[in-house]
Amino acid sequence: MRRFLILAHRVPTDGRFTLNDLAGGAGRMDEVARAVSTAFTLSNDLRRDTEVTVLFVADRPPKARRIDLVGARLRYLNPDERSTAALLKNALVRSVEFPRPFESSPGLTVAPADPPEVLRTFLAQPHPAWLVEGGLPIEEWASDGAEIAAVLADPYDPTDEERELLTASGVPRLSVGPRSLRTSQVIDLVHRELDRRGDAARTTPSSPG
Repeated sequence: MRRFLILAHRVPTDGRFTLNDLAGGAGRMDEVARAVSTAFTLSNDLRRDTEVTVLFVADRPPKARRIDLVGARLRYLNPDERSTAALLKNALVRSVEFPRPFESSPGLTVAPADPPEVLRTFLAQPHPAWLVEGGLPIEEWASDGAEIAAVLADPYDPTDEERELLTASGVPRLSVGPRSLRTSQVIDLVHRELDRRGDAARTTPSSPG
């Protein structure tokens, strides 16, 4: 399974933003939506072995929200960022009236969130990693199979609290290249590396018994 946790720092958690200003008033929802779309979409299908959690932590009320998307059940996700942003926005707007988790659309669940607890729980999954500049090249990362539980931030750096939790967890810091890339590009390159590993594992002949 490939899991991604996207830390979104400035998107209004009540969904009160316009789709006509995703890069401005929506707190860079454009990049969040693009990252979600990239995590799942293939040329003519979705990656069913992928799950994404977006942790929305705004600097003003209401409280933090999390949206969990499960590729095995996901529907209504299109490749363009505007329709993906609309899907996420609708979930946030509806969540204001619901104090408990609920499925806003097939494969998409929205719920109130305790950010530190969400991060700790995510990092407890198999093959956790923190995607950062200057980390270990992902090609050199030793892991079993083509799985990962990767933490990424939106265009804004992790908060001090997030950074402290990530550092204290001791998870490996991985990099996909020497340049600063967009969140969606990082996800694409992570998929490429894991696809390569998966293909290599399938084509490696077994040892004679």
